[in-house]
Amino acid sequence: MNILYCGDRNILDGLIISTLSLAKHTSRPLSIYVLTMRLKGYKEIPASAIENLEKILKTKDERHSIKLIDATEAFNSDMPRANLKTFFTPYCLLRLYADLIKELPKKLLYLDTDVVALRDPYELYKMNNDEYELIGAVDYYGQHWIRTSLFEKTYMNSGVLLMNMDLIRQSGLFRRTRRRVAHTKMLLPDQTSLNLYSRRKKIVDRKFNEQKRETEDTVFRHFSTTFRFWPMFHTQKIKPWDIEKLHDVLKCHAFDDVLDEYLKVRKKVR
Repeated sequence: MNILYCGDRNILDGLIISTLSLAKHTSRPLSIYVLTMRLKGYKEIPASAIENLEKILKTKDERHSIKLIDATEAFNSDMPRANLKTFFTPYCLLRLYADLIKELPKKLLYLDTDVVALRDPYELYKMNNDEYELIGAVDYYGQHWIRTSLFEKTYMNSGVLLMNMDLIRQSGLFRRTRRRVAHTKMLLPDQTSLNLYSRRKKIVDRKFNEQKRETEDTVFRHFSTTFRFWPMFHTQKIKPWDIEKLHDVLKCHAFDDVLDEYLKVRKKVR
């Protein structure tokens, strides 16, 4: 399975947990790609961290691989100037430059680093995406107030995306998305733009990107920002590496074995 992550040095905790969860639940080889870049005010992912993580993954299956790709040149060639300073870091936009990275394969499963596998992700990966630029689940909160279709809920969350890179390059989806992100400031710049411009996408069951609460059939649990209305309206941001809050607030113990391993190896991945 071809997997894509993006980010700066701060995503390492999430990257370790997410990749360990993938390795636990699949018997298939993982070809993992990680996009990073050099940007003033931030620290890129060090090559040594990826090398050490690969050693850990290979103890589980020698076929697993993980490759770090420097996307600085691609990012600088088409910089998202209007959205460089938003709620999210510029590294969250790196997925929009994947079409410019020639070594990335045609079929690619993009994951945010706060996504944890609870079942074999091959159920999603094996889907035929020959006719679709993107395959993903609806955004749990966005579906209630953002409509891209009159009759259906099709506002897609961008944290789990099965991508057809050939179609994306042919249609210019990412190119058009980058153009909008460069000139129009948005709250969710990549997600909003992808939903606006994608014309060949497929919506799948929320079990492939569960953003609220995991169930017995959940494949991916996505720890995105949630909203709480009691005792007053507020946002709640608890990530997989916030283990105490994960247990005490969310009462989530679904991947404690993965977290135990993460705590043992995290110092090696630096």
